Amino acid sequence: MPKTLLRAASAVLLTLTALNVSTANAATDEVAPVAVTVNARAGLATVPETGIGTNHAIWDTNLGTDQTADRLKDAGVKLVRYPGGSYSDIYHWADHTAPGGYVAPNTDFDTFMGGVRRTGAQAMVTANYGTGTAEEAAAWVRHANVDKGYGIKYWEIGNENYGNGHYGSAWEADDHADKSPAEYARHVVSYADAMKAVDPTIKIGAVLTTAANWPDAIVADGDNGSWNKVVLSIAGPKIDFVILHWYPGALDKTGHVPDMIYLTRRQIAQHAGPGSERIGIAMTEFNTGSSSNGTNTQPGALAAADAYATLLANGVFTVDWWNVHNGIGTVTQVEGQTDYGDFGLLSSATCSSDGTVCEPPLNTPFAPYYALQMTSKFARPGDQFIRAATDQAKVTAHAARRPNGDLAVLLINTSSDTSYPVAISYSGFTPASGAPTVLTHANGATGITTSTATTPLPPLSLTTLVLHPAAAQTGRPGAPGQPTASNVTDKTATISWPAASPGTRPIVKYEVHRQNGAITEQLGEATGTSFTASNLKPGTRYTLNVIARDSGGAVSWASPPLTFTTGTPAASSCTVRLTVQTDWASGYVGAIDITNNGAPINGWTLNFGWPRTWQSLGSGWSAVWTQNGSDVKVVNEPGNGALATGASTTIGFVGNYSGPNVLPAAFTLNGTVCTTQ
Repeated sequence: MPKTLLRAASAVLLTLTALNVSTANAATDEVAPVAVTVNARAGLATVPETGIGTNHAIWDTNLGTDQTADRLKDAGVKLVRYPGGSYSDIYHWADHTAPGGYVAPNTDFDTFMGGVRRTGAQAMVTANYGTGTAEEAAAWVRHANVDKGYGIKYWEIGNENYGNGHYGSAWEADDHADKSPAEYARHVVSYADAMKAVDPTIKIGAVLTTAANWPDAIVADGDNGSWNKVVLSIAGPKIDFVILHWYPGALDKTGHVPDMIYLTRRQIAQHAGPGSERIGIAMTEFNTGSSSNGTNTQPGALAAADAYATLLANGVFTVDWWNVHNGIGTVTQVEGQTDYGDFGLLSSATCSSDGTVCEPPLNTPFAPYYALQMTSKFARPGDQFIRAATDQAKVTAHAARRPNGDLAVLLINTSSDTSYPVAISYSGFTPASGAPTVLTHANGATGITTSTATTPLPPLSLTTLVLHPAAAQTGRPGAPGQPTASNVTDKTATISWPAASPGTRPIVKYEVHRQNGAITEQLGEATGTSFTASNLKPGTRYTLNVIARDSGGAVSWASPPLTFTTGTPAASSCTVRLTVQTDWASGYVGAIDITNNGAPINGWTLNFGWPRTWQSLGSGWSAVWTQNGSDVKVVNEPGNGALATGASTTIGFVGNYSGPNVLPAAFTLNGTVCTTQ
């Protein structure tokens, strides 16, 4: 049945056709359509050429085979990382050895590059920091880019070097007597100098910890800050990208990604020195890491597609799955399918230790393979991610706008037993009346199907719709350039942007839109290339886009997004200073200094809110602490309620968190917004 256009709402309704669903969903008309909102005015990152990546490992006998390379090409893989995780810090490329580890035959660097070229991908190489030298790394660059002409652009310095025992746990090889982040950073500088002396066009990456993942935020004895602060402060001027790894261990952690990337960018801006905006972010190892919920079956695939799309939409330039082949683990049944506990994209054809269960034939794709393949079909290099959201927790939406004006919408149904019809409404886009192209991968499927049938979303499925625009896209103005914010106060900010190129008609104005989920609020417009936003809220993060409109009413694509956070009043009757005394990557001790800048007070109440649902109050002292929802209320004790003009008091608390820890930015004292230091 073709889709029904709901013209008043500019919506598409996916209606039921013949579809086998479970008896729990037999009466499909009892299931209300999921409302999906897609907003082309709310632009996010542009899809990078290197977005879909994976890891290869030198212990994988099938690393360089044509069959493996062809599988990766069919999945849309555009970047392959070598030589494989922690092996990177014991691997010596020149003689193809890894003392203490197994090196499979036919996995040397040149064999790897043959597979990379057959795949049509770029390579990312991890130089040996743990047991290697800068000279060894520079020789590798010479062999790769001067002698062989491979043109490898991305070079990491080490793998998970914070796992060298400095924080207690040790899994990463490190022969340096000094295992501090400062020592690592100093070597990053020497590696970068030596390697760029051979080829100045390469990009150097340094290892960081991932927000809210151990040992992020921990300060070890003798250090003057966390791993990230120290590494960025020393190596920041010499690097071109930073490296994150993420194994969330659950299938519902994608909501952490925006804050994870926001905090990483903020650390780069704070510590890496002038010009730090050039530094990119690479997620060079990612896996759902959830063997109990489906490592290589459909739940893991759905989580993988969601994470890939979210990470790329937030500006990460590559997301690299761990691993191409990994091997059998704990075998379970998940959603009617055999899950082999294998973290690979492709079967290794290995068997359980007792020989009773064996994987399917070599290079048989597992479900996450199809997640990468679907993501590569949904969001192609050069597309721009735009905001999308749903009103159903079981259904997630992503969207991307293509240079030719087409729109792709990825819908992820995580329900095990419900098939959902979907109604899509659009802002800034009007779909043509013809049927969309529909790509689907359902539970247990061995491929992605293509049709024009707009059925409800099957349970445990990935569905991509590709829609054409109703009107021709030629002659429209180009998108404005990257906006910047200046003169940011507690209530105002000046937004500036490079002018858009006109189409067939002159540009008459620019519109500034604030993102609020998948809904945008127009803050104002200007005939020039700057605008002062007012009536902003103190201590609030804003994400904006700029759109050009021509004399005929045609609009451009959205500009790249701009994110900034407002401050607090420059002068107030109170000042608050929040400091973190110690942090253990899932909680911290905080101290709040309150200073009265106004008339003497006798009795005070401090209020603030946790920015995220995964934050909470553990305990508090030197005041009476209560929490209601995300709101925290702190009332003085009898002994510290009187604050003369200029007087201060200090209170403390334990804050708990299970995701990126964005600290409260705004506080009120007796109802007045304080200056936050």
